[in-house]
Amino acid sequence: MCTAISQRVRDHYFGRNLDYEHTFGETVTVTPRRYPFCFRNGYAIKEHYAIIGMAVLSGEYPLYFDATNETGLSMAGLNFPGLACYKKPVLGKENIASFEFIPWVLCQCASVAEAERFMQTVNITDEAFSQKFPPTPLHWLIADAHKSVTVEQTEKGLFVYENPVGVLTNNPTFDMQMFYLHNFLSVSSKEPENRFSEGVILHPYSRGMGGMGLPGDLSSVSRFVRACFTKLNAVYEETEAEIVNQFFHVLSSVFQTKGSVCIGEDYEMTNYSSCCNTTRGIYYYKTYYNGRVYGVDMHQENLDGHLPVNYELMKNERLEIQN
Repeated sequence: MCTAISQRVRDHYFGRNLDYEHTFGETVTVTPRRYPFCFRNGYAIKEHYAIIGMAVLSGEYPLYFDATNETGLSMAGLNFPGLACYKKPVLGKENIASFEFIPWVLCQCASVAEAERFMQTVNITDEAFSQKFPPTPLHWLIADAHKSVTVEQTEKGLFVYENPVGVLTNNPTFDMQMFYLHNFLSVSSKEPENRFSEGVILHPYSRGMGGMGLPGDLSSVSRFVRACFTKLNAVYEETEAEIVNQFFHVLSSVFQTKGSVCIGEDYEMTNYSSCCNTTRGIYYYKTYYNGRVYGVDMHQENLDGHLPVNYELMKNERLEIQN
């Protein structure tokens, strides 16, 4: 499962944890403006906004997990099993396969407001990219510096929810996740007051007791609550390094350690965490086996090119002895 967050500090930052029991050969991928996206409905976009993000390159086609375009609009797809419902093509609709949805939006839209207008005609179809890559049940977080929305297509249709917390995990549907936050009205980052009874004198015996009641398990709804609490209470410093470091600390509050979630004979873990400075077009990441932060600057590439450029992830930690 996964967690994605959007955060505005000085610049806008967007990132996610990708949690799964194995990697996919993903790379940081820059798709330049003149790479032709040919969609399965016959529509082609030959010139568009440049895009950077994490993707699997199949041939020359970038299958993005999360991405940001050069205007700062960002998007991430997260697992939505049992609830995502892709349809057959519908006459009169903009029929877009699920694997095309991220590039289709980011190619054309410069803001969440533009993306919302595009959603009015969308039908997300069940067409597979290939036999190797069948459709994955997803819902999406779309964000810019001013607003976040969640897009879900279920049996009832396509829904675009305002996302005031800028956080998305997996199941249940987003409206239910937001409702679940009501159960944690009393949770606070501050020291708690005694409201148990006026007849009993009680005092906090430890720091952090205002957060008692926050869920600690790794289910998607618990991660949603914990990520919201951590993100909305996080204090950011001034420099880029400090901001990026704090963003990764927020994501680490829902980090999945190998061994904590058993999937058959395997274990789910956080394969990578990302933080894109969408204002500057710099995509930072770290991996499960390498906690160092690396970055790829899209503006160091030829954004008027015709082919995607990708960077292998730096996966192996190198320990340094200080003395």
